[in-house]
Amino acid sequence: MTQAVSPLATPFPVLPAIAGVTPRVAQARYKAWDRNDLTFVTLEAGTVVAGVTTQSKCPSPEVEWCRAQLPGGEARALVVSAGNANAFTGHKGRAAVEAVTAKVANHLGCAPGAVFVSATGVIGVPLPIDKAEAGLETAFAAAPCGWADVAAAISTTDTFPKGAMTQAVIGNTTVMLVGVIKGSGMIAPDMATMLGYIFTDAAIAPALLQQMLSSANKTSFSCITVDSDTSTSDTVLAFATGKAGNALMAAHSDAGADAFQAALADLCRQLAHLVVRDGEGATKFIEVTVDGAVSDESAHRIALSIANSPLVKTAIAGEDANWGRVVMAVGKAGEPAERDLLAIRFGTTQVAEGGLPVDGYDEAPVAAHLKGQDIRIGVDLGLGTGRATAWTCDLTHGYISINADYRS
Repeated sequence: MTQAVSPLATPFPVLPAIAGVTPRVAQARYKAWDRNDLTFVTLEAGTVVAGVTTQSKCPSPEVEWCRAQLPGGEARALVVSAGNANAFTGHKGRAAVEAVTAKVANHLGCAPGAVFVSATGVIGVPLPIDKAEAGLETAFAAAPCGWADVAAAISTTDTFPKGAMTQAVIGNTTVMLVGVIKGSGMIAPDMATMLGYIFTDAAIAPALLQQMLSSANKTSFSCITVDSDTSTSDTVLAFATGKAGNALMAAHSDAGADAFQAALADLCRQLAHLVVRDGEGATKFIEVTVDGAVSDESAHRIALSIANSPLVKTAIAGEDANWGRVVMAVGKAGEPAERDLLAIRFGTTQVAEGGLPVDGYDEAPVAAHLKGQDIRIGVDLGLGTGRATAWTCDLTHGYISINADYRS
């Protein structure tokens, strides 16, 4: 079933090519559809890689493969299959990963461990090796493509392609960062979430890139949720070709490292927001900010308790100023909270403080705020300096329709 484009969709931006990176797409026909569903990206020798993967206890063979290769820090290719997650597929799934990586390694003349793989789609169906290999043969011969083509090819239930860019100045050199991402449902952060790929021409040591990506993840991908469900396949990989010619960054104290960290964090946040804006059935983008917690970690857990609450999300969908549901979500989080210190606001309107509705509370400005597409909920616990922000979307009938028909 073709889904209507999300009302929160944004146009795909014009993204620059990244030196040392060549993307191609092809049809492997993993499902009965007439679209590109295999992505093949070649990376020139010297490219380094970092990544974060799902904490699901039922990870796909692709996730396990990436985890095993990431410590090596080198990459020559990326292959992404869409329409088949190849998860919960036992030895057949592992054989498919080995076949894909071996074929690409033979084509490029590199080690299989320099080939990174991802798959997304239906769980429990082994990736068909014959289709994967045929798709790769087509991709090997295909002309290079643009980032919009890649973003479309890695998608499943997404309603629009997602990409973003940033840049940073390192010494006298401007380095570029480009990212594409897919995700719409089964989105709950437990490291990072969905499938996301970042490419930069910066020269950076793999250990530092890993530290920076892990740090950026904590304030971006690990702060979004659509439906509280963590995928078996979640992977975010960052590849750096070093082609910009900047002085190698190997430590946080190196010149330009702070600028690159800021740019990477900004790119990850942009990509994370795009996933929420394409949440299955979404009509509202919701930002939940929690202040005054005993720690940042506690604030993070409370923010996600609010963002994951079906009662909060359906109230927003119905444009109902029922702030009592936020009180509920704070109370159930299992984190330190004092009822009589709690304060809540919707948009810029304070609705409750000191454990009570504010004197003379007027619901009209809150109702007006809820009619918009970008909703802000603020909570102050009054206990400390801990702070966190989470992003989510509303919960509508559309989510049920999409997921009830997902395998059809």
